[in-house]
Amino acid sequence: MAFNPNNYTVSEPKSIPVILLLDTSTSMMGEKIDSLNKAVKIMINEFKKAETKETFIKVAIITFGEGGVKLHTPLTEASKVQFRPLSTGGSTPMGEALKMAKDMIEDKSIISSRDYRPAVVLVSDGEPNDEWEEPMERFIKEGRSQKCDRMAMAIGDDANQDILNRFIQGCENPLFFAKDAADIINSFKKITMSVTFRSSSINKNQPVSIEEELDKGTISLDDIDNYL
Repeated sequence: MAFNPNNYTVSEPKSIPVILLLDTSTSMMGEKIDSLNKAVKIMINEFKKAETKETFIKVAIITFGEGGVKLHTPLTEASKVQFRPLSTGGSTPMGEALKMAKDMIEDKSIISSRDYRPAVVLVSDGEPNDEWEEPMERFIKEGRSQKCDRMAMAIGDDANQDILNRFIQGCENPLFFAKDAADIINSFKKITMSVTFRSSSINKNQPVSIEEELDKGTISLDDIDNYL
């Protein structure tokens, strides 16, 4: 057999894209945004630790609040993210945030066909004040975005849990609920574990239900409490 150097290739690592849709409206001011900033920093650090030769995690942050909808952090390898603290203000244009996230997912120059299934996390403490129904329907029923692993967190009793539950309908994880600012970090730990479990599993496209892992005894509440 003739020698062919093209037969000797090294497979490139593949990424799990994670898109955070974060409510930064005026109602998130104070302890809520402080806890959210801390929780996101912890999440990014854990994603860095989960990186292997075969798999790494990319993170994008879309905020909806002060100044409308902003791409706070473009999709970037977790190990290269320089997190800038979130600030608050304005209303809650969730629908526009969903549009931006969908456009990002549909763009194959941003999320390529070789990437694993994206995880999208929607976090809010209130109710959208823009047209959100059509953008959400398109997100969960059309194109590449319908195949995402969708998760959501409701912060406080004022969060519209019906809307957030609609976003995650048919997905592995139930709605995560943070009754106050102190709970935000604990809920983010569960979301983080759901993604990092995928990075070390055989089928990295299969979403992980943290509640199921708790029931099976794969992890314990102590693991979550000590997860840092």
